[in-house]
Amino acid sequence: MQTFIINAHPDFTHRESYSNKLQALFLEEFKERFPHDEPTILHLYGTDIPRIEKEQLLGIWEKQASEQTLTPAEEKIAASSAALLAQFKAHHRIVIVSPVHNFNVTSRMKDYIDNIFIARETFKYTEDGSVGLMTDDYRVLLLQASGSIFTNDNRYTPLEFSHHYLKEIFQNLMGFQQFHIVRAQGTAILEEETILTSAADDLSKAFDAFYSPSGM
Repeated sequence: MQTFIINAHPDFTHRESYSNKLQALFLEEFKERFPHDEPTILHLYGTDIPRIEKEQLLGIWEKQASEQTLTPAEEKIAASSAALLAQFKAHHRIVIVSPVHNFNVTSRMKDYIDNIFIARETFKYTEDGSVGLMTDDYRVLLLQASGSIFTNDNRYTPLEFSHHYLKEIFQNLMGFQQFHIVRAQGTAILEEETILTSAADDLSKAFDAFYSPSGM
């Protein structure tokens, strides 16, 4: 299965960020398990991601719906969006690397989802509601870093919308078979060794399920 890493950290070159340390842990495990494979990596903050704005996707979709001719600039944006969608659909193992920003995904991650959560491509509408089309054993693994701890069942737990949002988009709406999460949390209050040791243990367990043969 082809692996696709979507790095949603605004400073993806900053190796000391916990999001990027999680990615490094994943790549170490990946190289050990699959020494002859290379994952595809997309840095969202190093890529022009079309946005839902009048001069971009919104205007383009309106023109396409009414069969109007796109301008050269609009054609370029439409092609970029189509390429993102095709790249996404070509990989059955999706790894999302992301910090928590104000209890949610980063803004560029939301822009990216607007390019892949497309009717008749990754889901479809029916009389009984939407149905996911990504049902051919697609799986997603979220590597998430956060300054706070969101698993203590306290006031912060229900506020962490990012993983709920991503799970609903990928698994419930697009039809992914599995959704996994590995956290490096409490980065503002805990020691680095404690955080990364726990994350590495969780990653090893999630890795097995993420790459297990279908049906196991």
